Amino acid sequence: MARVPFASSEVDIVATPARVWDVLVNVQQWPDWLPTVTSIERLDSGPLATGSRTRIVQPRLRPAVWRVTELDASKGNFVWIARSPGVTITGGHYITPTPLGCHALLTIAFSGLFAPLARRMYGNLTRDYVHTEAESLKLRSETWRKHGTSDLGTEATRQRASR
Repeated sequence: MARVPFASSEVDIVATPARVWDVLVNVQQWPDWLPTVTSIERLDSGPLATGSRTRIVQPRLRPAVWRVTELDASKGNFVWIARSPGVTITGGHYITPTPLGCHALLTIAFSGLFAPLARRMYGNLTRDYVHTEAESLKLRSETWRKHGTSDLGTEATRQRASR
C-alpha cells in the first residue's frame, strides 16, 4: 500500500482469487451489485489497466474520475486515484490467497492540502462505503455464477434507493 489508509475493510471470501479478481476489475458491472455506486462510465476501452480512467457516480458524493496508477493481476492488486482541488483520494484493492479462498482488503487514503477537511466532512460516509463495498464484494464473489449472472443487481438497486 502506497499510503496509510484513512479507511479500510477486510473480508475473507470463499471463492478463488481469480473469481474475486474478475468481479473486482469488471468495474462497469459494479452498479449491478454495489449499492455505493450509482453509475460507472469507462473513459477508455479494453480491460482495466494502468492508466485506465473511470468516471464513478456515488450517492451523496460528487462524480469523480478515477485513474489506475498500479495494477498487478498476478498479485490481485490495483490502486487508483481521484483528484479534486486540494485533495487526492487513493483507493486500494488487494486480494491475498487463503486456504479457503482469499482475503480482500479495500482501502481509501486522503492526501493534499484539504485532506483534513475531506476526512472531517466525508469520514463517516467513507468508512461506511468501504465496509459496504467489502461486504458486497464478498457476497457477489461467493454467489457469482460462471457466466457472471446473478440476481444481486436487484438487491443493490434496492439498497441504493434506500440511501
